[in-house]
Amino acid sequence: MRFHWLPTLSEPFDRNQELETCIRRLWTLSGSACETEHNKSMDMGNQHPSISRLQEIQKEVKSVEQQVVGFSGLSDDKNYKKLERILTKQLFEIDSVDTEGKGDIQQARKRAAQETERLLKELEQNANHPHRIEIQNIFEEAQSLVREKIVPFYNGGNCVTDEFEEGIQDIILRLTHVKTGGKISLRKARYHTLTKICAVQEIIEDCMKKQPSLPLSEDAHPSVAKINFVMCEVNKARGVLIALLMGVNNSETCRHLSCVLSGLIADLDALDVCGRTEIRNYRREVVEDINKLLKYLDLEEEADTTKAFDLRQNHSILKIEKVLTRMREIKNELLQAQNPPELYLSSKTELQGLIGQLDEVSLEKNPCIREARRRAVIEVQTLITYIDLKEALEKRKLFACEEHPSHKAVWNVLGNLSEIQGEVLSFDGNRTDKNYIRLEELLTKQLLALDAVDPQGEEKCKAARKQAVKLAQNILSYLDLKSDEWEY
Repeated sequence: MRFHWLPTLSEPFDRNQELETCIRRLWTLSGSACETEHNKSMDMGNQHPSISRLQEIQKEVKSVEQQVVGFSGLSDDKNYKKLERILTKQLFEIDSVDTEGKGDIQQARKRAAQETERLLKELEQNANHPHRIEIQNIFEEAQSLVREKIVPFYNGGNCVTDEFEEGIQDIILRLTHVKTGGKISLRKARYHTLTKICAVQEIIEDCMKKQPSLPLSEDAHPSVAKINFVMCEVNKARGVLIALLMGVNNSETCRHLSCVLSGLIADLDALDVCGRTEIRNYRREVVEDINKLLKYLDLEEEADTTKAFDLRQNHSILKIEKVLTRMREIKNELLQAQNPPELYLSSKTELQGLIGQLDEVSLEKNPCIREARRRAVIEVQTLITYIDLKEALEKRKLFACEEHPSHKAVWNVLGNLSEIQGEVLSFDGNRTDKNYIRLEELLTKQLLALDAVDPQGEEKCKAARKQAVKLAQNILSYLDLKSDEWEY
């Protein structure tokens, strides 16, 4: 808005009059603004009671939204029933709001009902998602394994078998491959399940590998008998803890076990060891064992408070992603270069350095981070293999010579594999894509072509064909890895 308050050249200029006029107009403008704000506040104060009630209900619904989005349990969990009850109650409250036939209130009530129904639906989907059920089924397998192999062990049975170790490792691997699609609820469910199973594995391994400084004769000092008794109680507590973590013990609670373990530490702290170094060390080792068990009791709470389930923010994952970003840049430079051979040496040197960086990534005892690093190593190594094959094909052109027909046939296949591998490196899709099916068929054809090669007793040709078959299979495996939609 533009105001022309200055006098014209023909009019006499009166400074005081102009100042008074200016102030009057500014006062009028500010008065209008104040009146507008006053009208707004009056409107809010005069807001229809039904609208105010709907806003209150929406506020209550909003307060549980994050709990619904992050719900990682099943439909028979207490927390599920609690959230369902809260949302259902709010729906009834919304239905009870009287619209008095007014369109704006009807629209507001409809929006409030839709939002509440959306959260109810999301809660149900989280609890019944196919991958959530898959996680639960795998966990139940782990429960059966613990019930069969571990509970008897802590009740005086035989030692832990190799069958258990192999079984638990297979379960952990399968859990890391469960797809979450980035859903918070699924990431939390997978993380909590993995954490419990890995904790059980760690407790057992620690128990089998490390034993306190025994034996100490009870004749050495009266305190030794008490430490020995506490250590026996700690061994029992291990079995109870494993059963609790895996949900195979309904007669004990985490809170009670925590109190028991804390009481054992207090008993040990009260002991007088009279400056005896060996007894003090023995007591310290037992206290350390108890503290480890207490740490496992806090696993689930720690995961929720620290958002440890969100691996996208994990320091190790960020390192892996940084390596992968650089690897993709190198790959694009190679695939788009006018004269790729010029880049082979420098690219391979840098890629080897990236492998070294991946070796230094901390796994934090997290199988998902281990899987992420494994996949990253495969990505980098596949690109190195691609460069190696390209270099070999270039050298063969420079030193052309007479060769056995079967050997030549293998090299022809390797040339085809090199072209296909370049396409596989660029592939970005899933297993339903037409391009995936086409690449899979091309690789299968190359494997059939290698099967048809007759080495005719030539050892070099046999070795070359064997390497070519392995390369084709590796490219096929890499194609599967790129298309399986795995994520952190």
